[in-house]
Amino acid sequence: MIRVLIVDDHTVVRFGLAAIISLQPDMTVDGEASSAEEACALCKERPVDVVLMDLRLPGLSGVDAIRTIREIRPSTRFIVLTTYEGDEDIRRALEAGAHAYLLKAMSHADVTAAIRKVHSESCGSSPAASATKTSARR
Repeated sequence: MIRVLIVDDHTVVRFGLAAIISLQPDMTVDGEASSAEEACALCKERPVDVVLMDLRLPGLSGVDAIRTIREIRPSTRFIVLTTYEGDEDIRRALEAGAHAYLLKAMSHADVTAAIRKVHSESCGSSPAASATKTSARR
């Protein structure tokens, strides 16, 4: 079971992603956070496999959260959620340790496929981060 943490300051986005993930037989929503600080606190409490991370959050940024969570839980995988392709924040997030990024306009099938792909990398499968980054930019 892939344990997913959803981090976005928009309730409707978290709700939609949680609904999509909850329908997957191999995934579970292990938590939701509306801020970077809340996400870091949740990751201190328990490990998750994949974090869907919005970059623009109130308070600390998503990039700051990625750095902090990687220190707490180095095996955690990150998929950045963004509205804008080519955003400078995407480059910073990838440098901070994000494994892939998705535009928020992506289909639900693309979201779940990206979660599976990024998670499979942590399980020793062939590296697919760059493929995920590329396919996410449709």
